[in-house]
Amino acid sequence: MTEALARVIDSAWEARDTLSTDTKGEVRDVVDAAIDLIDKGEARVAEKGADGEWVVHQWLKKAVLLSFRLNANGMIGGVPGGGNWWDKVPSKFEGWGETEFKEAGFRAVPPCAVRRGAFVAPNAVLMPSYVNIGAYVGEG
Repeated sequence: MTEALARVIDSAWEARDTLSTDTKGEVRDVVDAAIDLIDKGEARVAEKGADGEWVVHQWLKKAVLLSFRLNANGMIGGVPGGGNWWDKVPSKFEGWGETEFKEAGFRAVPPCAVRRGAFVAPNAVLMPSYVNIGAYVGEG
């Protein structure tokens, strides 16, 4: 499955100047699927190989970059004091309640911010921090 996603993303990357927030169909669906894989920790943009060297999965990096081209800015709530942010990437916690936090199994201490498309492992503790799209936060 990831090979098929990678092919579409690589092709879209070559034609990225033709993509916009109006783009619909396969490219948008595949970019969203890739971001979802990263968000769930099922794929990583970069990881340490068996030899200790870092490996960047370019197709996932391209998916993150393409998502900025495909998604328009929008209101993102949750700013202390009742304000909003104006961004292209929603919060990982958008729509979350107690059940979702318990299932995820990590602590999110205010004022941490985590963008959708970032993975946070169970038992992690997010102290005041910022976790960007594409990031992988391990356990502990």
